[in-house]
Amino acid sequence: MTTRDPGLQPERTRLAWRRTTLSWTVVALLAGRQALHGGPTAGGLLAVAMSLLAWLGFLTVAHRRVTGMGTVDPARLSPRHALTAAACTVALAVFAAAMLF
Repeated sequence: MTTRDPGLQPERTRLAWRRTTLSWTVVALLAGRQALHGGPTAGGLLAVAMSLLAWLGFLTVAHRRVTGMGTVDPARLSPRHALTAAACTVALAVFAAAMLF
C-alpha cells in the first residue's frame, strides 16, 4: 500500500471550497436585497427564507469538506454531501428566478 503524497492539491481544494462559499454568501445577500427592495412582501420573505436555508445547507457541506481536507489522507466527498451541495445550488437558482417574477 502506498502513502498518498498530498502536495498542494488539498490546499487548492480547500481554497476552492472557501471561494465558492464566499460567492454563495454574496449571492444570497444580493438575492435578499433584491427580494426586499421596495418593501417586504410575503413572497419575497419566503424566497429570502428559502435562500437562507439553501445557503446554510451548502455552508454545512462546505465546512465539512474544508475541515476534512486538513487530514493527511482526506476522505472522498460522499455522494450524499455531493447531492446536497448540488441540490442547494439548484434550489438557490430556482429561488433567485422566483424573485424575478
